[in-house]
Amino acid sequence: MPPLFGTDGIRGVANRDLTPDLALALGRAAGRVLAPDGGEVVVGRDTRLSGPMLEAALVAGLASSGVHVRLAGILPTPAVAYLTLEEKAAAGSVISASHNPVPDNGIKFFSAEGVKIPGTTEEAIERLMREPPKDLPIGEAVGLSEPLDDAEDRYVDHLLATIEKPLTGLRVVLDCAYGAAFHVAPRAFREAGAEVTALHAEPDGSRINVACGSTDLHRLADVVLAEGADVGLAFDGDGDRVLAVDERGRHVDGDELIAMLALDLLERGELRNRTVVATVMANLGFRKVLEEHGIAVIETPVGDKYVAEEMNAVGAVLGGEQSGHIIFGDHSTTGDGTLAGLQIAEIVALSDDTLSRLSAVFEPYPQVLINVPVKTKEGLDADEELWSEVRGQEAKLADTGRILLRPSGTEPVIRVMVEASEDATAREVAEGLAAVVKKRFG
Repeated sequence: MPPLFGTDGIRGVANRDLTPDLALALGRAAGRVLAPDGGEVVVGRDTRLSGPMLEAALVAGLASSGVHVRLAGILPTPAVAYLTLEEKAAAGSVISASHNPVPDNGIKFFSAEGVKIPGTTEEAIERLMREPPKDLPIGEAVGLSEPLDDAEDRYVDHLLATIEKPLTGLRVVLDCAYGAAFHVAPRAFREAGAEVTALHAEPDGSRINVACGSTDLHRLADVVLAEGADVGLAFDGDGDRVLAVDERGRHVDGDELIAMLALDLLERGELRNRTVVATVMANLGFRKVLEEHGIAVIETPVGDKYVAEEMNAVGAVLGGEQSGHIIFGDHSTTGDGTLAGLQIAEIVALSDDTLSRLSAVFEPYPQVLINVPVKTKEGLDADEELWSEVRGQEAKLADTGRILLRPSGTEPVIRVMVEASEDATAREVAEGLAAVVKKRFG
């Protein structure tokens, strides 16, 4: 049986790969590993059509292990992390496939500290799933489930406490991707004082991430321009990432947002240890501008859980990913799209400048990313023909670019990323390497 857990929990096509039977076994094993003495587990989900089905199975498994389940309902992933801490729960769990397509779903877990569980804990859960259940509680020891009725109110209060000044007069367009942030994000921004236009803000699991949200900014850009808004913000299906559109309709990625936020924190004397944590995907231009300001950039593998772990290890207060996961260590244990969006909006509201100028802090190196569908990701590290080609291209780029090949942790693809000083060069190298990957693994 191949490993179930990927970069961000377990994902697959709901009712084919991720079945109710699997969710039941997963819940029962996770309950015994994460809450061996019983206790509470907070469970939330996004809007996907398969969410209630998988929630019922997961909750049954958790209750079977003696866990008291608190149902937070449809809320962003970071809300569950926050509530896990607030409730002093043994663990938290989210049923979501984040930015993935409609048919997919996933299940991920948070520890009692509100951080995504490490690989060793995932392995322990998988081992128990392979064993026949035994010594399960009976009678009064069987777990219960009940709603966590004030979950959204508590999360919104937390979000509003992270900004110092109201957003009065700021015109904001929010694209909620028909996902988990559909209600809480517009509510938080309105209560913060902003004038809000909300797009795709219905709990429609049949359209989650479809031509909207952080995976497609075109509709958001059109509305920002049409309404003369100051800021456009796009969330993904589970609300743990955010990308932006400036007042000119230009897309602003996670690297640009993190750089802007880092320089703002530095100016206010709040960038502890003058350190930012980013992943291997961070643009070379991003790295160089922060280093020019005396800010150390520490690199991690892709995945906001790795960013969070490194931030904790080095005492950093800011970290994130180009894809829009942004972590404020003083306020959250994981990527939080709504929280980061509020911080971005606050900078614009307090400034006499526009988002287009505030975010233009570096010139990005042209970056080409090709996702190559493959039959298998096994053996990538040992494929000498492929890596010989990579080394040859790296020698040609020298210090004017870089190459990154990695298997996706959530999809059957190998990602080929190339940066170079010229877009045509980056594209030529990326397409050539993608062809080799397709030949070897497709």
